[in-house]
Amino acid sequence: MTSDTGEDGEKLQVWCAGEDWCPVTTTALLVGKKWHPVVIHRLLNEGPSGFSELEDSVGGISSKVLSEVLDDLESKRLIDREIVSEKPVRTEYSLTDHGESLEPVITAMRDWGKQHITEPEDPSVSLV
Repeated sequence: MTSDTGEDGEKLQVWCAGEDWCPVTTTALLVGKKWHPVVIHRLLNEGPSGFSELEDSVGGISSKVLSEVLDDLESKRLIDREIVSEKPVRTEYSLTDHGESLEPVITAMRDWGKQHITEPEDPSVSLV
């Protein structure tokens, strides 16, 4: 399905490449923002989706924030944006090879969360 290189056959170029801590830091920068892993998770599970479909699927995200997240993920070469129709304008988002290659990371995050998080006894006290 995917490889360690992107669809163009090149790895992501980052300033810290070669440092032993760089892969962890780079991965955290790519998916470490609040909504990034959620959007990637939805695209992994549901496949290519339109803006409104993603907004409904993610839940709790504003249109403005979703638009910013999609722009950021596109700039990081994790998703592709395709204009499907002109009238009315319909845009579809899908994962690139780099984005798909994050599947084990996103799955591990989900599995860890299922095992280690629960609702707080006192809702006013929470880690996040």
